[in-house]
Amino acid sequence: MTELLTAEALLQDRSIAMRLANLRLVEVAGSGHYGPCFSCMEILVSLYYRFLRVRPDEPDWAGRDRFVLGKGHACSALYPILADLGFFPDSLLDTFTRLGSRLGDHPDMRKIPGIDFSSGSLGHGLSIGTGMADGVRLAGLDSRVVVLMGDGELNEGQVWEAAGYASHRGLSNLLAIVDANRVSVDGTTAELLSYEPIDQRFAAFGWHAERVDGHSHHDLLAAYEAFDARRAADPDGPPTVLVADTVAGKGVDFIEGMAEWHVGYLGGTDRERAVASIRRMFSSEEQ
Repeated sequence: MTELLTAEALLQDRSIAMRLANLRLVEVAGSGHYGPCFSCMEILVSLYYRFLRVRPDEPDWAGRDRFVLGKGHACSALYPILADLGFFPDSLLDTFTRLGSRLGDHPDMRKIPGIDFSSGSLGHGLSIGTGMADGVRLAGLDSRVVVLMGDGELNEGQVWEAAGYASHRGLSNLLAIVDANRVSVDGTTAELLSYEPIDQRFAAFGWHAERVDGHSHHDLLAAYEAFDARRAADPDGPPTVLVADTVAGKGVDFIEGMAEWHVGYLGGTDRERAVASIRRMFSSEEQ
């Protein structure tokens, strides 16, 4: 229990630091995806600091776990994590979206160490991850493949084609995480096209499906541990999906849950309010 509490404290610290780093990147670019970045921050932090087996000094290591950021517009949440882990220098963050920079507003696997797929067009992520999971298994590798999608992304039919194939192939090494923040660029998912209950829909495709609190490091770590246990017990078992219930813009209290802040700019006093909100909210949650 002590080890778990120590891990959660570390992850909480990184979640705060990475949100503040995301504000830094948006300041450089002049605009950014606050809503989808902050909703998935705990997911990304828990994955990279406690679950994914990667080597920053050897990013193309064949035995690594693969990660696919289906919602590529949330890359400004991922870049600071990769820099913090040593995939590339922290100074590169100050070039985000600038002419000639390797760090574009969607990740490019040809330019950025630690990126396994050049995502951007929504809906491709699960198909790519499914192919990776099948490929590493055929190659005799023990690698796990994680795909992070948005709930709005589920509107793409290709997602469900991949879901059917993955379960048919028994890809127990495939973990999909749906960032269910309930908003997209055009409004709420309930208004536009809802796939709730998402977990039951994946279960109907033959997946192991469960819901977790996407802002709880404790719940996320427990779900990852259970994923590994199922995979060890049944290597040819079903793939897993975690429907992570989250809040768009989590941490900045005056934009939370608002589709209008899918993308935007917080400058001047608004940026100062955002910084204060992040520090205040997460310090209160630790008490």
